[in-house]
Amino acid sequence: MRLRNHLAIACCLAWSTLLGGCGFISMSGPASIDVKAENTTVLPFAVVKLTPDIVRQLERFEPSGMPGALADSRPPSSIRFGIGDIVSVTIFEASAGGLYVPLEAGVRPGNFVSLPDQAVDNDGNITVPYAGRIRAAGRTNVQIQDDILAQIKKRAIDPQVVVTSSQQRSSLVSVFGEVRTPVRFPMPAAGAQDRITDAITRAGGISGAGWETWVVLERGGKRATLPFGNLVYFPASNVFVQPGDRIYLYREPMKFIAFGATGQQGEFNFDAWRINLTQAVAKAGGLLDLQADPASVFLYRREPRDVARQLGVDCSKYEGETVPIVFNVNFQDPAGYFVATKMQMRPFDVIYAANAPQVDITKVLNFINAAVVTADNGVTLVNDVKVVRSKL
Repeated sequence: MRLRNHLAIACCLAWSTLLGGCGFISMSGPASIDVKAENTTVLPFAVVKLTPDIVRQLERFEPSGMPGALADSRPPSSIRFGIGDIVSVTIFEASAGGLYVPLEAGVRPGNFVSLPDQAVDNDGNITVPYAGRIRAAGRTNVQIQDDILAQIKKRAIDPQVVVTSSQQRSSLVSVFGEVRTPVRFPMPAAGAQDRITDAITRAGGISGAGWETWVVLERGGKRATLPFGNLVYFPASNVFVQPGDRIYLYREPMKFIAFGATGQQGEFNFDAWRINLTQAVAKAGGLLDLQADPASVFLYRREPRDVARQLGVDCSKYEGETVPIVFNVNFQDPAGYFVATKMQMRPFDVIYAANAPQVDITKVLNFINAAVVTADNGVTLVNDVKVVRSKL
């Protein structure tokens, strides 16, 4: 009778475990049936089965280019002078005896006079003899030349004016952080515009591995951060630098987390610019043959709401700009490996491999067996005590 009761209890507990309802058995994570049913009391999430169509949808939204307003790929406009810039002004006249070239100078090549270099003052002006105060801040050299010429053309002999930048102090680009030689350099002349990688080269190049280097571009009060590899492999990200840009490089290894029925559990570096889901599972030691359910490998990630909608997720029950999504890949299907090779990992993705249902059932049966043995030992001990007492 006792044996039949034990077997009945074992069957009930094993069945409840199979349904994911056994809470007293130790587990390294949620049961696969709970994940697939989206059972949670804390934070709602969506489960999306990983298919070739889903991977194609994700590839369309894969963050690769320079984000936001900083994605403008147009070259910088003409350099404009700013307060503190050093300006050089040269004035030519057709012959001597004019406003700037004295008669006793005779005929000499060019008939010009170079004014002493001067800085754009705090009001944004420079001073030119016989022309007065000329607005320079926020203007190009051509605009300044035309303004000076308009002031002197009635008194000088067929004048021509050339304005150049002797020293730039406002249109500078800074590159610092994980570079060999931090530098602050003036914007190059027109026709020789630098892109972000050119600016980094001016600073001696990156000091660490490319796959763990990140680039921060700060421009006009806005900021964008992206991996250094994006500048190399996605030319659209390698935009032209603009006056006042600040480029900061730092090192942060790209990592993902794996736990559950994988060969190893913990945090793992990409050690490459990009890796796919199959490579990530391999880095974590693969799936344990006697424990993992190959049909229940899950990738946890947050996706923007627009991306989630494209994946067929009902976003009405989620708050915020991102939606928690659990991608389910089936490695029991031979084609699942091909699908996983197209799924690109992102920093701080979480991989969870669930236990196979029979593993949890085995845990329950082992628990029951231990309980039954303990109970039988107790009964035997009681009977032994009774025998001893009867003999006394």
